[in-house]
Amino acid sequence: MIGITGATGQLGTLVIEDLLKTQSPAKIVAFVRDEAKAAHLKKRGVIVRVADYNQPDTWKKAMTGVTKLLLISSNEIGQREAQHKNVIGAAREAGVGHIFYTSLLKADSSKLALADEHRATEKALRESGITYTFLRNGWYLENHTENLAHVLQTKILHGAAKEGRFSSASRKDFAEAAAKVLLQPGHENKVYELAGETSFSLEELVAELSRQTNQKIVYMNHSFEDFKSALIAAGLPEGFAYILADSDVKASQGDLESSSQDLKKIIGHSTTLLSEQLSKTLQKVL
Repeated sequence: MIGITGATGQLGTLVIEDLLKTQSPAKIVAFVRDEAKAAHLKKRGVIVRVADYNQPDTWKKAMTGVTKLLLISSNEIGQREAQHKNVIGAAREAGVGHIFYTSLLKADSSKLALADEHRATEKALRESGITYTFLRNGWYLENHTENLAHVLQTKILHGAAKEGRFSSASRKDFAEAAAKVLLQPGHENKVYELAGETSFSLEELVAELSRQTNQKIVYMNHSFEDFKSALIAAGLPEGFAYILADSDVKASQGDLESSSQDLKKIIGHSTTLLSEQLSKTLQKVL
């Protein structure tokens, strides 16, 4: 059986949808914290088991029968290392044969504040003795497009990335890649740098947004501190504001750009273009 952590999250949901195209739901185990949120999966025949990243004992029984595990990184920044180690330890005890982990693009060398916990998880997996596959995901296109309503209202995109480029792809692209490697042989102890096949700067993003909306939208670059302060003023928690501002600054240094074609090769088709993602999003917000 294939186990998916974070199964009701945005990425986990898409992975399960991909798997259900070819796999019996009885072969898929959805690990969730809140069983009620997975009622739709249970109705379709997917096995739903409750397990909490912060409660190691909940994972031991939940792992029964799982042979492959997709460990989708926790969304609790600052707690990920311990949480992921809880899952890895339980998987080892349960005899899980292969763990696929959604890591970060260029995790071994990235300077992003997010990278430390991913490096620690990769190290724990290498030391666990379990066969692993690292899916080092780049930025989601949705990171750039999900909050367009405010940008369209103010006609300004704020950031701190300067001319830095993002090799982003859609969440659907990354989910499809995860589903494919879960089902195919030959990915044992492999590391994949997963990124969109084209890259863009935030200046290019607003140029495309301006073209599609027939409006003049500009990019306003800030220092790290000013961007972080602006995000906090907009209502974001300080820790999350720090992560976003840090990621933009590190993008200006090349950490979110990649020439790797691993993602395209795995999914067998071109990755989603920024223009496509913007078009889909604008259909919803305009």
